[in-house]
Amino acid sequence: MDHKQRLIKEALTQRLNAYAPYSGFKVGAALLTSKGEIYTGANVENSSYGLTVCAERIAIFKAVTEGETEFMAIGIAGSGEGYTFPCGACLQVIAEFAKDINIIVVDDSNNIVEYALKDMLPQAFSLQK
Repeated sequence: MDHKQRLIKEALTQRLNAYAPYSGFKVGAALLTSKGEIYTGANVENSSYGLTVCAERIAIFKAVTEGETEFMAIGIAGSGEGYTFPCGACLQVIAEFAKDINIIVVDDSNNIVEYALKDMLPQAFSLQK
């Protein structure tokens, strides 16, 4: 199984762990580090919507708190129709750590597409030179 399929499989599994009682929209993410480790996340909603955290950010924050900061790819699976893409906040957080990362998404028919972060967020904000 190649890394794309592996990440999507993990993202689909993590989607089952999402806490989405308000929107009903569940998302799972799986993040591949440069060391070959995978960190996962699922969205966690809150009745105060602004406190909701996306699956992608949870996976990244888990990895960073374990000392990982070099990422190669992230797989994302949502429960809606079509592809589930990272929101702007998630794209910016991804860009903080991995400007050359690939973003892999799956639709409800199990079709997989891959994008470079620079194509999804061409003008990312950065304080780094």
